[in-house]
Order: sequence, then C-alpha cells, then structure tokens
Amino acid sequence: QIQLVESGGGSVQAGGSTRLTCVASGRKFSCMGWFRKVPGREREFVAAVYSGKTHSSESVAGRFTLSLDNGKTTLDLELFSLRTEDTAMYYCAANPYCIHGPVSETGYAHWGQGTQVTVSS
Repeated sequence: QIQLVESGGGSVQAGGSTRLTCVASGRKFSCMGWFRKVPGREREFVAAVYSGKTHSSESVAGRFTLSLDNGKTTLDLELFSLRTEDTAMYYCAANPYCIHGPVSETGYAHWGQGTQVTVSS
C-alpha cells in the first residue's frame, strides 16, 4: 500500500524557517512535490523535483530548498524568510512520473494528509 506521510511545519514567526518532510512507503517516486492550500482558495503548486530537476512557484523562489533522497522515498522542503502569506496546509504529492509535468496537481496520483504551517507576524 502506498502512503505519503508528512511531518514538520507548525507555528513560525515571520522571517523564520520551517522544514517539511514527506516519507513515501510502498514504492519509489521520480516525481514528488509539495502543494499548499488556504481555505477558500484553490490548492497551489509550491515546489517539486522530477528527474533530478527542481521546479518551484514564483511565490517561494529563492526562499526554499528541496531535496529527494537517493532512495526516492523522502522529500524534504525547507522554506526560509517565511511570510504570513505562506500560511497554509501543505500537501506532499507523488507519482511514478510527472505525466502532466511537475506543476500540475492532476499528474499526481498519491497525496499525503497534509501538515499545517502557520506564520505569524
């Protein structure tokens, strides 16, 4: 059974940093990413790694690191210089391949339950 389990996040002061970890069980993935959702808004792409290349949204460009371990089961996202607008539920997503590209959530068949990041000013 394939599962994605997220950890990390929590409450952080603006300007601080947070680390989110996603551990996949059941198989390896070449396409793994993070999305986030704020109530009342659509889920949006944050960052992903596919075939060794990292992709990110403009909203986090220059403020993150993303790494997928060699076993292709653990994805770490670190966000820096956090802003209040980074507050959201963050979801890990994975698929054997990014069939619709790494940015589109439609290409991800597997999702975690989410982990909350709350940034206060």
